[in-house]
Amino acid sequence: MAGGRYSDESKERVREAADMAEVVAARTELRRAGPGRYMGLCPFHEERTPSFSVDADKKVYHCFGCGASGDVFTFVRETEGLEFGGALEWLADRYGVALERAVEDPQADARRRRRDRLYALLERTAAYYERLLWESPEAERARAYLASRGLGEEILRRFRVGWAPSPWDRVLVASRRAGFTDDELLGAGLASRSRRSAQLYDRFRARIAFPLCDKRGRVIGFGARTLSTGSDGPKYLNSPEGDLYRKGLHLFGLHLARRAAASSRSVVVAEGYTDVLALSQAGVDNAVGLMGTALTEGQVRELTAAVGAGGTIELALDADTSGQEAMVRAAALASGHDVTLRVVPLPDGLDPADLVARDGPSRVASLLAEAVPFARFRVEHILSAAELGTPEGRDRALAALRPVIASLPAGITREELTRQVASRLTLSEELVGSLLSSSPSSRSARPRGQPPRARAVLGRREQAERTFLALCIALPEHGREALRRVTLDEHFTSPLVRRAAEHLRGHLAAPLDGLPRDDDALAGLMAELTIRADRDPADASMLEVELLQLEKDRLERQIAAGGAVGDLAKAREQVTKDIRTAVTRAMERTASADG
Repeated sequence: MAGGRYSDESKERVREAADMAEVVAARTELRRAGPGRYMGLCPFHEERTPSFSVDADKKVYHCFGCGASGDVFTFVRETEGLEFGGALEWLADRYGVALERAVEDPQADARRRRRDRLYALLERTAAYYERLLWESPEAERARAYLASRGLGEEILRRFRVGWAPSPWDRVLVASRRAGFTDDELLGAGLASRSRRSAQLYDRFRARIAFPLCDKRGRVIGFGARTLSTGSDGPKYLNSPEGDLYRKGLHLFGLHLARRAAASSRSVVVAEGYTDVLALSQAGVDNAVGLMGTALTEGQVRELTAAVGAGGTIELALDADTSGQEAMVRAAALASGHDVTLRVVPLPDGLDPADLVARDGPSRVASLLAEAVPFARFRVEHILSAAELGTPEGRDRALAALRPVIASLPAGITREELTRQVASRLTLSEELVGSLLSSSPSSRSARPRGQPPRARAVLGRREQAERTFLALCIALPEHGREALRRVTLDEHFTSPLVRRAAEHLRGHLAAPLDGLPRDDDALAGLMAELTIRADRDPADASMLEVELLQLEKDRLERQIAAGGAVGDLAKAREQVTKDIRTAVTRAMERTASADG
């Protein structure tokens, strides 16, 4: 586990410093529900009635709708798409906690130190490029070009846009003087080696430099645009893949767009760097860029994590052939995730940056409001490009439309699009429906991207077992005695609940302490039980009812297994009577408390 590099003391300091309500409020609006307790709409599934509960003091959460549970580290892992170590570092950065490293393997320590050195080298280079853009006479052309695209200084500084100078060794010499090695310059993607002489030289020269950052805002590379026309080199030059930069995993500007994407539950995807800057300047703070690559599965996972389950990805890609192909690929990838894909209808020949410069922010806002579901957009595009005047043309259109329509579940959207196709092809709806139909068996399987947190329906017995443990936490004095009276293997049918009961025998006063590091399921259940213990009414008589119910269930299982039926039946009958008495007692106490 990545987080194993840090000491337990460091992790506890981070947990103590983190403001749970503040962290969660960045993802969903919370309202106070009691001392240290909050409720809100669950960020992990769509709902209209708040069922997401947060205990800010204990730093845990639980959704009573989908069952998502965990602590502050789990929440950051799930919402930011990080491993435990990344979540720990994310929180430590946010709350100013210094992390101390535990003893680690020498090779792992060497890899970590190298990565830290590369981050430092890239950060100082980004700062250098940024300073040159505003201070160097050589960068005058770059400043003029960016201004001609309608980009102001404020937005350029926000994205840390810079200028890579034209000399072949400026970064190389300065980095060497600062103590960085040639191997580190190559590893950071800042230097290239001449094939002819094997000499190193600056990779980026005489180019506008756009820093590429990870989710935490750390510079991991650059995308650089030349201003020369007819140059032998490419118009855009990106960092090569290396220790830090993986082009298929990152999105330009995501570190700046995450908060807006989370609050709006949507993200706007453009193609280029200037598109993202222009959209952000126009008030579209949830815009990100593909950095010149085709959309990948890894990027879709990042986008899904940014907007949350049930969120929306809006494609603001060029309307040319490559843009259409990118949208089709995006739809195929998004089909395996719990997100909605919509298309922003950009005018032909205009990218978002051109559109903002020509028509202003209001036009952009109106086009975003006109975004349509991908299936509808694709159907309209196929029909508009088809030769519908000939039988052969209509056959080709039907062939192209078949996978689009077949991908939709039965419902109003599919019916409307089928009706639209029938009208344009002057065919009956019944015939078009049969021609476009495809085997729905592939849709019956659970989508690959369905959140694993989707709640399984718990059986009555496991629900009773969980209720019993929640009452033990709520009533620790009575709970200790109740836990002593149960036999783990006989009274608990769920292995997970059994582990929870065993844990509580030694940690009832502080249920979240001492949890195994590698048992996420147990940590999630303990978070749920802690939330329930604080939320649900608790009384010793209620605990007695649940304890008796566990005993009755145990006896019934033994009877079903062929035990001494006579003795077991008598015992069950007595327990049933005891349950009635305990229920009556509990109701009387509840009535007395209400009175």
